[in-house]
Amino acid sequence: MDLLAYSAVELSAAIKEGKTTAVEAMEAVLAKIDEKESGIHAYVTIDREAALESAARVQKKIEAGELTGPLAGVPVAIKDNMCTEGMLTTCSSKILGNFIPTFSAEAVLNLEKAGAVLIGKTNMDEFAMGSTTETSAYGETKNPWNLEHVPGGSSGGSAAAVAAGECFFALGSDTGGSIRQPASFCGVVGLKPTYGTVSRYGLIAYGSSLDQIGPLTKNVSDCAAVLEAIASHDSKDSTSVERDDTDFTSALSADVTGMKIGIPRDYFGEGLDARVKEAVLAAAKALEEKGAVVEEFDLSLVEYAIPAYYTIAAAEASSNLERFDGVKYGYRTPEYEGLHNMYKKTRSEGFGAEVKRRIMLGSFVLSSGYYDAYYLKALKVKAMIKKAFDDAFVKYDCILGPVAPTTALRLGESLSDPLKMYLGDIYTISVNLAGLPGISVPCGRDAKGLPIGLQLIADSFREKTLIRAAYTYEQLRGEFGTAI
Repeated sequence: MDLLAYSAVELSAAIKEGKTTAVEAMEAVLAKIDEKESGIHAYVTIDREAALESAARVQKKIEAGELTGPLAGVPVAIKDNMCTEGMLTTCSSKILGNFIPTFSAEAVLNLEKAGAVLIGKTNMDEFAMGSTTETSAYGETKNPWNLEHVPGGSSGGSAAAVAAGECFFALGSDTGGSIRQPASFCGVVGLKPTYGTVSRYGLIAYGSSLDQIGPLTKNVSDCAAVLEAIASHDSKDSTSVERDDTDFTSALSADVTGMKIGIPRDYFGEGLDARVKEAVLAAAKALEEKGAVVEEFDLSLVEYAIPAYYTIAAAEASSNLERFDGVKYGYRTPEYEGLHNMYKKTRSEGFGAEVKRRIMLGSFVLSSGYYDAYYLKALKVKAMIKKAFDDAFVKYDCILGPVAPTTALRLGESLSDPLKMYLGDIYTISVNLAGLPGISVPCGRDAKGLPIGLQLIADSFREKTLIRAAYTYEQLRGEFGTAI
Protein backbone atom coordinates (compact mmCIF):
# COMPACT_ATOMS: atom_id res chain seq x y z
CA MET A 1 0.00 0.00 0.00
CA ASP A 2 1.19 3.53 -0.85
CA LEU A 3 2.24 5.07 2.47
CA LEU A 4 0.52 8.35 1.63
CA ALA A 5 -2.82 6.55 1.23
CA TYR A 6 -2.84 5.71 4.94
CA SER A 7 -4.75 7.86 7.38
CA ALA A 8 -2.76 9.12 10.38
CA VAL A 9 -4.12 6.41 12.70
CA GLU A 10 -3.54 3.70 10.05
CA LEU A 11 0.04 4.87 9.51
CA SER A 12 0.84 4.78 13.22
CA ALA A 13 -0.59 1.24 13.46
CA ALA A 14 1.51 0.15 10.46
CA ILE A 15 4.66 1.60 12.08
CA LYS A 16 3.97 -0.20 15.36
CA GLU A 17 3.36 -3.45 13.45
CA GLY A 18 6.74 -3.10 11.72
CA LYS A 19 5.27 -2.70 8.22
CA THR A 20 7.02 0.66 7.81
CA THR A 21 8.94 3.17 9.93
CA ALA A 22 8.51 6.78 11.01
CA VAL A 23 11.57 7.67 8.91
CA GLU A 24 10.08 6.05 5.77
CA ALA A 25 6.82 7.93 6.37
CA MET A 26 8.70 11.23 6.67
CA GLU A 27 10.71 10.49 3.54
CA ALA A 28 7.48 9.77 1.63
CA VAL A 29 5.99 13.09 2.77
CA LEU A 30 9.15 15.03 1.85
CA ALA A 31 9.16 13.38 -1.59
CA LYS A 32 5.51 14.43 -2.10
CA ILE A 33 6.42 17.98 -1.01
CA ASP A 34 9.24 18.02 -3.60
CA GLU A 35 6.74 16.92 -6.24
CA LYS A 36 3.80 19.20 -5.39
CA GLU A 37 4.98 22.17 -3.36
CA SER A 38 6.11 24.40 -6.23
CA GLY A 39 2.52 24.47 -7.50
CA ILE A 40 0.63 24.54 -4.19
CA HIS A 41 2.88 26.52 -1.78
CA ALA A 42 1.34 25.06 1.39
CA TYR A 43 4.46 25.62 3.53
CA VAL A 44 6.39 28.66 4.71
CA THR A 45 9.16 26.72 6.51
CA ILE A 46 10.37 23.10 6.19
CA ASP A 47 13.30 21.75 8.22
CA ARG A 48 14.13 18.47 6.47
CA GLU A 49 17.15 17.57 8.56
CA ALA A 50 15.36 18.14 11.87
CA ALA A 51 12.25 16.29 10.62
CA LEU A 52 14.22 13.18 9.67
CA GLU A 53 16.23 13.28 12.93
CA SER A 54 12.99 13.59 14.95
CA ALA A 55 11.46 10.70 12.99
CA ALA A 56 14.50 8.52 13.80
CA ARG A 57 14.25 9.38 17.52
CA VAL A 58 10.53 8.63 17.59
CA GLN A 59 11.08 5.33 15.76
CA LYS A 60 13.49 4.20 18.51
CA LYS A 61 10.92 5.10 21.19
CA ILE A 62 8.20 3.16 19.34
CA GLU A 63 10.47 0.12 19.09
CA ALA A 64 11.27 0.43 22.82
CA GLY A 65 7.56 0.50 23.64
CA GLU A 66 7.71 4.06 25.02
CA LEU A 67 5.30 5.49 22.45
CA THR A 68 2.10 3.49 21.96
CA GLY A 69 -0.53 6.12 21.05
CA PRO A 70 -2.46 6.40 17.77
CA LEU A 71 -0.30 9.27 16.40
CA ALA A 72 3.17 7.90 17.18
CA GLY A 73 5.51 8.33 14.21
CA VAL A 74 3.05 10.37 12.12
CA PRO A 75 4.35 13.46 10.22
CA VAL A 76 2.39 16.63 11.08
CA ALA A 77 2.31 20.21 9.74
CA ILE A 78 1.67 23.20 12.03
CA LYS A 79 0.04 26.50 11.05
CA ASP A 80 2.61 29.27 11.17
CA ASN A 81 0.92 31.19 14.00
CA MET A 82 1.84 28.56 16.62
CA CYS A 83 5.22 28.96 18.28
CA THR A 84 7.74 26.18 17.64
CA GLU A 85 10.98 26.25 19.60
CA GLY A 86 13.95 26.90 17.33
CA MET A 87 11.85 27.08 14.15
CA LEU A 88 10.86 30.26 12.31
CA THR A 89 7.31 31.37 13.23
CA THR A 90 6.16 34.25 11.01
CA CYS A 91 2.34 34.40 11.04
CA SER A 92 2.99 34.78 7.27
CA SER A 93 3.90 38.42 7.95
CA LYS A 94 6.97 40.48 7.09
CA ILE A 95 6.89 41.92 10.62
CA LEU A 96 7.74 38.47 12.10
CA GLY A 97 9.96 37.40 9.22
CA ASN A 98 12.95 36.76 11.54
CA PHE A 99 11.15 35.53 14.69
CA ILE A 100 12.41 32.22 16.11
CA PRO A 101 10.59 31.37 19.38
CA THR A 102 12.38 30.00 22.44
CA PHE A 103 9.38 27.83 23.37
CA SER A 104 6.65 25.76 21.70
CA ALA A 105 2.87 26.17 21.88
CA GLU A 106 1.17 23.78 24.32
CA ALA A 107 -0.76 22.08 21.50
CA VAL A 108 2.52 21.42 19.65
CA LEU A 109 4.11 20.00 22.84
CA ASN A 110 1.09 17.72 23.31
CA LEU A 111 1.53 16.36 19.77
CA GLU A 112 5.23 15.79 20.38
CA LYS A 113 4.36 13.88 23.59
CA ALA A 114 2.02 11.75 21.49
CA GLY A 115 4.92 10.95 19.13
CA ALA A 116 3.88 13.03 16.13
CA VAL A 117 6.81 14.35 14.07
CA LEU A 118 6.91 17.99 12.92
CA ILE A 119 7.56 18.60 9.20
CA GLY A 120 7.34 22.39 9.16
CA LYS A 121 5.06 25.43 9.25
CA THR A 122 2.18 26.04 6.87
CA ASN A 123 1.25 29.19 4.98
CA MET A 124 -1.73 31.26 6.16
CA ASP A 125 -3.45 34.60 5.74
CA GLU A 126 -1.27 37.19 7.50
CA PHE A 127 -1.99 37.04 11.26
CA ALA A 128 -4.95 34.76 10.36
CA MET A 129 -6.80 37.73 8.83
CA GLY A 130 -8.44 36.49 5.66
CA SER A 131 -10.49 33.68 4.16
CA THR A 132 -8.38 32.70 1.15
CA THR A 133 -4.67 32.42 2.17
CA GLU A 134 -3.92 35.18 -0.33
CA THR A 135 -2.92 37.85 2.24
CA SER A 136 0.29 36.01 3.21
CA ALA A 137 3.49 38.04 2.86
CA TYR A 138 5.08 34.91 1.35
CA GLY A 139 2.69 34.38 -1.54
CA GLU A 140 -0.66 32.66 -1.99
CA THR A 141 -1.44 28.99 -1.41
CA LYS A 142 -3.41 27.19 -4.14
CA ASN A 143 -6.14 24.59 -3.85
CA PRO A 144 -4.77 21.09 -4.64
CA TRP A 145 -8.08 20.15 -6.34
CA ASN A 146 -7.69 23.02 -8.83
CA LEU A 147 -4.67 25.32 -8.79
CA GLU A 148 -6.71 28.24 -10.17
CA HIS A 149 -8.77 28.34 -6.95
CA VAL A 150 -8.06 29.36 -3.35
CA PRO A 151 -7.74 26.75 -0.56
CA GLY A 152 -9.76 28.91 1.86
CA GLY A 153 -8.33 30.53 4.92
CA SER A 154 -6.83 31.48 7.14
CA SER A 155 -5.59 27.88 7.70
CA GLY A 156 -5.37 27.32 3.93
CA GLY A 157 -1.80 26.02 4.02
CA SER A 158 -2.68 23.35 6.58
CA ALA A 159 -5.80 22.23 4.66
CA ALA A 160 -3.95 22.20 1.32
CA ALA A 161 -1.05 20.21 2.80
CA VAL A 162 -3.44 17.50 4.08
CA ALA A 163 -5.38 17.42 0.79
CA ALA A 164 -2.20 17.19 -1.29
CA GLY A 165 -0.61 14.42 0.78
CA GLU A 166 2.14 16.78 1.98
CA CYS A 167 1.41 15.73 5.59
CA PHE A 168 -0.82 13.15 7.29
CA PHE A 169 -2.61 15.75 9.41
CA ALA A 170 -2.17 19.37 10.41
CA LEU A 171 -3.08 21.89 13.08
CA GLY A 172 -4.95 25.08 12.23
CA SER A 173 -6.56 27.87 14.23
CA ASP A 174 -10.17 29.02 13.94
CA THR A 175 -11.24 32.58 14.83
CA GLY A 176 -14.29 32.82 12.57
CA GLY A 177 -14.20 29.63 10.50
CA SER A 178 -10.50 29.42 9.64
CA ILE A 179 -10.33 25.63 10.13
CA ARG A 180 -13.78 24.66 8.85
CA GLN A 181 -13.89 26.78 5.69
CA PRO A 182 -10.51 25.65 4.24
CA ALA A 183 -11.44 22.07 5.23
CA SER A 184 -14.61 22.50 3.16
CA PHE A 185 -12.76 24.01 0.18
CA CYS A 186 -10.01 21.33 0.22
CA GLY A 187 -12.18 18.24 0.86
CA VAL A 188 -10.74 17.34 4.27
CA VAL A 189 -12.14 17.15 7.82
CA GLY A 190 -11.69 20.17 10.10
CA LEU A 191 -12.86 20.61 13.68
CA LYS A 192 -13.06 23.76 15.80
CA PRO A 193 -13.32 22.63 19.46
CA THR A 194 -15.28 24.32 22.25
CA TYR A 195 -13.47 27.50 23.35
CA GLY A 196 -10.99 26.61 26.09
CA THR A 197 -10.62 22.92 25.20
CA VAL A 198 -7.21 23.35 23.55
CA SER A 199 -4.66 25.67 25.18
CA ARG A 200 -3.98 28.92 23.34
CA TYR A 201 -0.56 29.24 25.01
CA GLY A 202 1.93 29.81 22.19
CA LEU A 203 -0.76 30.69 19.64
CA ILE A 204 0.01 34.21 18.38
CA ALA A 205 -3.26 35.97 19.13
CA TYR A 206 -5.65 37.52 16.62
CA GLY A 207 -8.96 37.68 18.54
CA SER A 208 -8.32 36.26 22.00
CA SER A 209 -11.98 35.61 22.88
CA LEU A 210 -12.54 33.78 19.57
CA ASP A 211 -9.29 31.93 18.65
CA GLN A 212 -9.15 28.16 19.07
CA ILE A 213 -6.67 25.55 17.79
CA GLY A 214 -8.01 22.42 16.10
CA PRO A 215 -7.17 19.55 13.72
CA LEU A 216 -7.33 19.23 9.91
CA THR A 217 -7.32 15.56 8.92
CA LYS A 218 -8.13 13.04 6.21
CA ASN A 219 -11.09 11.56 8.07
CA VAL A 220 -13.18 11.79 11.24
CA SER A 221 -11.26 8.99 13.04
CA ASP A 222 -8.01 10.94 12.67
CA CYS A 223 -9.80 14.10 13.80
CA ALA A 224 -10.95 12.45 17.04
CA ALA A 225 -7.47 11.04 17.73
CA VAL A 226 -5.74 14.40 17.17
CA LEU A 227 -8.26 16.30 19.29
CA GLU A 228 -7.77 13.76 22.08
CA ALA A 229 -4.01 14.37 21.92
CA ILE A 230 -4.09 18.20 21.94
CA ALA A 231 -6.96 18.80 24.41
CA SER A 232 -5.61 19.55 27.87
CA HIS A 233 -5.99 21.93 30.76
CA ASP A 234 -3.13 24.42 30.83
CA SER A 235 -2.45 26.75 33.77
CA LYS A 236 -0.50 29.02 31.40
CA ASP A 237 -3.75 29.85 29.55
CA SER A 238 -6.33 31.61 31.75
CA THR A 239 -9.14 30.60 29.36
CA SER A 240 -8.22 26.89 29.40
CA VAL A 241 -10.97 24.59 30.70
CA GLU A 242 -10.41 21.45 32.78
CA ARG A 243 -12.36 18.57 31.21
CA ASP A 244 -12.65 14.90 32.09
CA ASP A 245 -14.42 13.85 28.87
CA THR A 246 -11.63 14.15 26.31
CA ASP A 247 -11.70 10.49 25.22
CA PHE A 248 -13.03 11.64 21.86
CA THR A 249 -12.19 8.42 20.00
CA SER A 250 -14.85 6.66 22.10
CA ALA A 251 -17.46 8.59 20.07
CA LEU A 252 -16.50 6.89 16.78
CA SER A 253 -19.78 5.03 16.48
CA ALA A 254 -21.88 4.91 13.29
CA ASP A 255 -25.18 5.35 15.12
CA VAL A 256 -27.41 8.43 15.11
CA THR A 257 -30.65 6.67 16.03
CA GLY A 258 -32.85 9.18 17.82
CA MET A 259 -30.35 12.04 17.46
CA LYS A 260 -32.23 15.31 16.94
CA ILE A 261 -30.73 17.44 14.17
CA GLY A 262 -31.94 20.97 13.46
CA ILE A 263 -31.56 22.66 10.07
CA PRO A 264 -31.71 26.50 10.29
CA ARG A 265 -33.94 27.91 7.54
CA ASP A 266 -31.86 31.09 7.76
CA TYR A 267 -28.83 29.17 6.39
CA PHE A 268 -30.57 28.13 3.16
CA GLY A 269 -31.79 31.46 1.81
CA GLU A 270 -30.42 33.97 -0.67
CA GLY A 271 -26.72 33.76 -1.52
CA LEU A 272 -26.31 30.00 -1.07
CA ASP A 273 -25.06 28.19 -4.18
CA ALA A 274 -27.67 25.71 -5.47
CA ARG A 275 -25.19 22.81 -5.69
CA VAL A 276 -23.97 23.43 -2.12
CA LYS A 277 -27.57 23.48 -0.86
CA GLU A 278 -28.37 20.25 -2.70
CA ALA A 279 -25.30 18.41 -1.33
CA VAL A 280 -25.87 19.55 2.28
CA LEU A 281 -29.57 18.63 2.25
CA ALA A 282 -28.70 15.24 0.71
CA ALA A 283 -26.35 14.64 3.67
CA ALA A 284 -29.18 15.56 6.08
CA LYS A 285 -31.44 13.08 4.27
CA ALA A 286 -28.82 10.33 4.62
CA LEU A 287 -28.61 10.91 8.39
CA GLU A 288 -32.40 10.92 8.63
CA GLU A 289 -32.59 7.56 6.85
CA LYS A 290 -30.03 6.23 9.35
CA GLY A 291 -32.36 7.08 12.24
CA ALA A 292 -31.78 10.74 13.09
CA VAL A 293 -34.74 13.06 13.63
CA VAL A 294 -34.23 15.98 11.23
CA GLU A 295 -36.35 19.14 11.20
CA GLU A 296 -36.12 22.76 10.12
CA PHE A 297 -36.22 25.66 12.57
CA ASP A 298 -35.54 29.40 12.70
CA LEU A 299 -32.17 30.43 14.13
CA SER A 300 -32.48 34.18 14.63
CA LEU A 301 -29.82 36.89 14.39
CA VAL A 302 -27.87 35.28 11.52
CA GLU A 303 -27.61 38.59 9.61
CA TYR A 304 -26.11 40.31 12.67
CA ALA A 305 -23.30 37.79 13.14
CA ILE A 306 -20.93 39.28 10.55
CA PRO A 307 -20.99 42.91 11.79
CA ALA A 308 -20.75 41.75 15.43
CA TYR A 309 -17.85 39.39 14.64
CA TYR A 310 -15.79 41.85 12.61
CA THR A 311 -16.29 44.58 15.22
CA ILE A 312 -15.13 42.34 18.10
CA ALA A 313 -12.35 40.57 16.18
CA ALA A 314 -10.92 43.82 14.81
CA ALA A 315 -11.03 45.44 18.27
CA GLU A 316 -9.13 42.53 19.81
CA ALA A 317 -6.69 42.46 16.89
CA SER A 318 -5.86 46.16 17.25
CA SER A 319 -4.98 45.49 20.90
CA ASN A 320 -3.12 42.20 20.32
CA LEU A 321 -1.01 43.57 17.47
CA GLU A 322 0.20 46.61 19.43
CA ARG A 323 3.19 44.55 20.60
CA PHE A 324 4.68 44.41 17.09
CA ASP A 325 6.50 47.72 17.15
CA GLY A 326 10.09 46.95 16.13
CA VAL A 327 11.46 47.25 19.67
CA LYS A 328 11.57 43.77 21.19
CA TYR A 329 11.55 41.34 18.24
CA GLY A 330 10.60 41.02 14.60
CA TYR A 331 11.14 43.47 11.76
CA ARG A 332 12.42 47.01 12.35
CA THR A 333 12.57 49.63 9.62
CA PRO A 334 16.22 50.31 8.69
CA GLU A 335 15.86 54.10 8.49
CA TYR A 336 13.98 56.25 10.99
CA GLU A 337 14.17 59.48 12.98
CA GLY A 338 13.20 59.06 16.61
CA LEU A 339 11.08 56.49 18.42
CA HIS A 340 7.64 57.54 17.15
CA ASN A 341 8.82 57.57 13.54
CA MET A 342 10.38 54.11 14.06
CA TYR A 343 7.05 52.73 15.34
CA LYS A 344 5.14 54.23 12.44
CA LYS A 345 7.50 53.16 9.67
CA THR A 346 8.04 49.66 11.11
CA ARG A 347 4.31 48.97 11.30
CA SER A 348 3.59 50.60 7.93
CA GLU A 349 6.25 48.49 6.20
CA GLY A 350 5.75 45.31 8.25
CA PHE A 351 1.98 44.80 8.07
CA GLY A 352 0.00 43.98 4.92
CA ALA A 353 -3.12 45.79 3.68
CA GLU A 354 -5.72 43.49 5.28
CA VAL A 355 -4.02 43.57 8.69
CA LYS A 356 -3.81 47.39 8.55
CA ARG A 357 -7.49 47.55 7.59
CA ARG A 358 -8.52 45.52 10.63
CA ILE A 359 -6.20 47.36 13.03
CA MET A 360 -7.70 50.67 11.90
CA LEU A 361 -11.26 49.34 12.19
CA GLY A 362 -10.51 47.96 15.66
CA SER A 363 -8.89 51.19 16.84
CA PHE A 364 -11.92 53.13 15.55
CA VAL A 365 -14.57 51.01 17.32
CA LEU A 366 -12.60 51.20 20.58
CA SER A 367 -12.05 54.96 20.39
CA SER A 368 -13.73 57.50 22.64
CA GLY A 369 -17.22 58.31 21.38
CA TYR A 370 -17.57 55.13 19.34
CA TYR A 371 -16.96 52.44 21.98
CA ASP A 372 -20.61 52.36 23.12
CA ALA A 373 -22.02 52.74 19.62
CA TYR A 374 -20.06 49.86 18.09
CA TYR A 375 -17.98 47.66 20.37
CA LEU A 376 -20.37 47.50 23.31
CA LYS A 377 -23.31 46.91 20.98
CA ALA A 378 -21.40 44.08 19.26
CA LEU A 379 -20.80 42.43 22.64
CA LYS A 380 -24.54 42.59 23.34
CA VAL A 381 -25.29 40.99 19.97
CA LYS A 382 -22.71 38.28 20.75
CA ALA A 383 -24.62 37.47 23.97
CA MET A 384 -27.90 37.35 22.02
CA ILE A 385 -26.40 34.96 19.46
CA LYS A 386 -25.21 32.67 22.29
CA LYS A 387 -28.75 32.76 23.74
CA ALA A 388 -30.24 31.84 20.34
CA PHE A 389 -27.97 28.78 20.18
CA ASP A 390 -28.75 27.87 23.80
CA ASP A 391 -32.46 27.89 22.93
CA ALA A 392 -31.83 25.74 19.85
CA PHE A 393 -29.82 23.16 21.82
CA VAL A 394 -32.71 22.69 24.23
CA LYS A 395 -34.47 20.99 21.27
CA TYR A 396 -31.61 19.66 19.14
CA ASP A 397 -28.46 17.59 19.69
CA CYS A 398 -26.73 19.28 16.78
CA ILE A 399 -27.33 21.79 14.01
CA LEU A 400 -26.62 20.97 10.35
CA GLY A 401 -25.86 23.41 7.55
CA PRO A 402 -23.33 24.50 4.93
CA VAL A 403 -19.82 25.66 5.80
CA ALA A 404 -19.66 28.37 3.13
CA PRO A 405 -22.11 29.84 0.60
CA THR A 406 -20.00 28.62 -2.34
CA THR A 407 -17.17 26.27 -3.17
CA ALA A 408 -13.60 27.60 -3.46
CA LEU A 409 -13.40 30.96 -5.23
CA ARG A 410 -10.96 31.65 -8.03
CA LEU A 411 -7.65 33.23 -7.00
CA GLY A 412 -7.95 37.01 -6.79
CA GLU A 413 -11.75 37.00 -6.84
CA SER A 414 -12.36 38.34 -3.34
CA LEU A 415 -9.15 40.26 -2.64
CA SER A 416 -10.45 43.25 -4.58
CA ASP A 417 -13.69 43.20 -2.56
CA PRO A 418 -13.03 42.63 1.19
CA LEU A 419 -16.76 42.77 1.99
CA LYS A 420 -17.35 39.79 -0.30
CA MET A 421 -14.64 37.89 1.59
CA TYR A 422 -16.22 38.81 4.95
CA LEU A 423 -19.68 37.67 3.80
CA GLY A 424 -18.22 34.26 2.97
CA ASP A 425 -17.93 33.63 6.74
CA ILE A 426 -21.67 33.94 7.39
CA TYR A 427 -22.22 30.29 8.41
CA THR A 428 -19.08 29.86 10.52
CA ILE A 429 -18.55 32.96 12.66
CA SER A 430 -21.55 32.47 14.98
CA VAL A 431 -19.88 29.29 16.26
CA ASN A 432 -16.87 31.33 17.46
CA LEU A 433 -19.00 34.12 18.91
CA ALA A 434 -20.85 31.52 20.99
CA GLY A 435 -17.71 29.46 21.84
CA LEU A 436 -19.25 26.29 20.35
CA PRO A 437 -17.65 23.27 18.64
CA GLY A 438 -18.14 22.80 14.89
CA ILE A 439 -16.91 20.31 12.30
CA SER A 440 -16.66 20.33 8.51
CA VAL A 441 -16.94 17.03 6.61
CA PRO A 442 -16.79 16.64 2.79
CA CYS A 443 -20.27 15.93 1.38
CA GLY A 444 -20.04 16.39 -2.38
CA ARG A 445 -18.50 18.26 -5.30
CA ASP A 446 -19.67 21.05 -7.57
CA ALA A 447 -19.74 21.00 -11.39
CA LYS A 448 -15.98 21.80 -11.48
CA GLY A 449 -15.19 18.93 -9.11
CA LEU A 450 -14.41 21.26 -6.19
CA PRO A 451 -15.30 19.89 -2.74
CA ILE A 452 -18.38 20.93 -0.73
CA GLY A 453 -18.36 20.82 3.08
CA LEU A 454 -21.13 19.87 5.51
CA GLN A 455 -21.04 21.75 8.84
CA LEU A 456 -22.28 20.22 12.09
CA ILE A 457 -22.51 22.38 15.24
CA ALA A 458 -23.12 21.14 18.80
CA ASP A 459 -23.54 22.70 22.22
CA SER A 460 -20.47 23.56 24.30
CA PHE A 461 -18.40 20.51 25.33
CA ARG A 462 -20.45 18.21 23.06
CA GLU A 463 -17.66 17.33 20.61
CA LYS A 464 -18.54 13.65 21.02
CA THR A 465 -22.00 14.30 19.57
CA LEU A 466 -20.37 16.05 16.59
CA ILE A 467 -17.85 13.26 16.08
CA ARG A 468 -20.57 10.58 16.22
CA ALA A 469 -22.79 12.40 13.70
CA ALA A 470 -19.83 13.21 11.40
CA TYR A 471 -18.45 9.66 11.60
CA THR A 472 -21.89 8.19 10.84
CA TYR A 473 -22.27 10.42 7.79
CA GLU A 474 -18.73 9.60 6.63
CA GLN A 475 -19.51 5.86 6.81
CA LEU A 476 -22.73 6.40 4.82
CA ARG A 477 -20.92 8.55 2.23
CA GLY A 478 -18.03 6.16 1.68
CA GLU A 479 -14.66 7.18 0.25
CA PHE A 480 -14.58 10.82 -0.84
CA GLY A 481 -11.43 10.63 -2.91
CA THR A 482 -8.33 12.82 -2.72
CA ALA A 483 -6.66 15.65 -4.57
CA ILE A 484 -3.38 13.70 -4.79
